[in-house]
Amino acid sequence: MDVQITFDCADPAALAAFWAEALGYRVQEPPAGFATWDQALEAWGVPPERRNDASAAVDPAGTGPRLFFQRVPEPKRVKNRMHLDVRAAPGLEGEARMAALEDAAARLVARGATRLERHEPEPPMGFGHIVMADPEGNEFCLD
Repeated sequence: MDVQITFDCADPAALAAFWAEALGYRVQEPPAGFATWDQALEAWGVPPERRNDASAAVDPAGTGPRLFFQRVPEPKRVKNRMHLDVRAAPGLEGEARMAALEDAAARLVARGATRLERHEPEPPMGFGHIVMADPEGNEFCLD
């Protein structure tokens, strides 16, 4: 069984590009026979104002879930009940871990993310993480 994670958003193309960068994914290629999505959507009769109704990001290795972004009219209003953890420092601990998380946070802020809060490592179970929000305010953690 495959898993797809769906995001409601205002700008599917921009959010797909952000998450592709954040996760090392790529924006999904257009269907065979088309050089661009715009060409495909034109051929299918989709009017220009509807061409950013959806976008997707995929794992180039084919192992991670597809991320699907769909335009919705309402803005995000409350905290996410579910969020993604971006594993930016697997296997690292202490200061090395936090330095790797800080590097990832700086890279994603440059792409439009917002840094929300840093949680310091708290032994014995806490390894530290940084809470972020994507360009549309969806919370995620750098873990």
